Amino acid sequence: MSEENITRIVENGKEYILIGTAHVSRSSAELVKEVIDQEKPDTVCVELDEARYKSITEGSKWKDMDIFQVIKEKKASLLLMNLAISSFQKRMAEQFNIKPGQEMIQGIESAKEIDANLVLADRNIQVTFSRIWGNLGLKGKSMLLTQVIFGIFSRETISEEELEKMKSQDMIDSMLQEFTESFPKLKTPLIDERDQYLAQKIKDAPGKKIVAVLGAAHVPGITNEIKKEHDLRALSQVPAKSKWPKIIGWTIPVFIIALIAYTFIANPSTGLQQTLSWFLWNGSLSAIGTALAFGHPLAILTAFIAAPITSLTPLLAAGWFAGFVQAYLRRPSVRDFQTLSEDVFHFKGFWQNKVTRALLVIILANIGSSIGTFIGGADVVRLFFKHF
Repeated sequence: MSEENITRIVENGKEYILIGTAHVSRSSAELVKEVIDQEKPDTVCVELDEARYKSITEGSKWKDMDIFQVIKEKKASLLLMNLAISSFQKRMAEQFNIKPGQEMIQGIESAKEIDANLVLADRNIQVTFSRIWGNLGLKGKSMLLTQVIFGIFSRETISEEELEKMKSQDMIDSMLQEFTESFPKLKTPLIDERDQYLAQKIKDAPGKKIVAVLGAAHVPGITNEIKKEHDLRALSQVPAKSKWPKIIGWTIPVFIIALIAYTFIANPSTGLQQTLSWFLWNGSLSAIGTALAFGHPLAILTAFIAAPITSLTPLLAAGWFAGFVQAYLRRPSVRDFQTLSEDVFHFKGFWQNKVTRALLVIILANIGSSIGTFIGGADVVRLFFKHF
């Protein structure tokens, strides 16, 4: 048995065997089986949370998803990102003819075979996403979402030899360096905090001999963090939302409404110009966004009508209304949900599937409305100073 991707730690009378894996590598799954069969640990820890464990063991239950509930709970962007990430991982897995997360599946199966305890050691994925999202500004969020979405359609391939090299610590360190240069604030919640969480869960696992199946990127951090104590409750807290976005979100509409109202009183014709400019910029750009998503004509019209109004309150968004209309008029069928994971793999399918099209309508309508708010607001101010 090669020890190249295995790290052994003895701490406080317990032996920890960390297996560094690549998530779409066949040899990683084989290594997991070999180590567990040979070591016969008391507990097997896998880098999964409850949701991902159910997804792996039960399959993705897309047909059970309520698209209207997704829109209502404002989870369209999160769902789209999840689909994008799973599509990328699936493409890599298909290239090497192996299921995504096969090494985790093997860890689960091998634990059952030797009657070992199974510990789901990773932090809830929603908590991680929330902490990642909270650490990014508007620019960072836009860059991340764009990079993830466009990554779906990349046809770049990688050799299995290159994939295996990714499991070496030197390669991982260099990858993280490049990663944090683009998104420096992502490393803390995505890697560092999860290293601490994983280390504590592994350390708390029952028994004297513990095998942990981990992505190779986490092994160096866990090797250090397992010697320390970590507060799992603190690491699981969703960060409180800043009050500033809400303050700014209400200040701009109040300012625009006050400016137009004052102008109407002083110069009705200019006030009318301001109102038309606000409605046309907001409505047109939101409608264009909906049209780019190939939205239904009534969804496009809804975006046009809703955007100028919803832009005046942070509690509403044009994309929600356009998305509801789109989902109602082009209601996704069971087949759309069943083929969802396949359709997001292709550019054409991504736009044709009724589920992803509804999500695109929401996101692009909101982006168009946001741009229209800035341009329309600037024009309202311009007209004010031009006539006063």
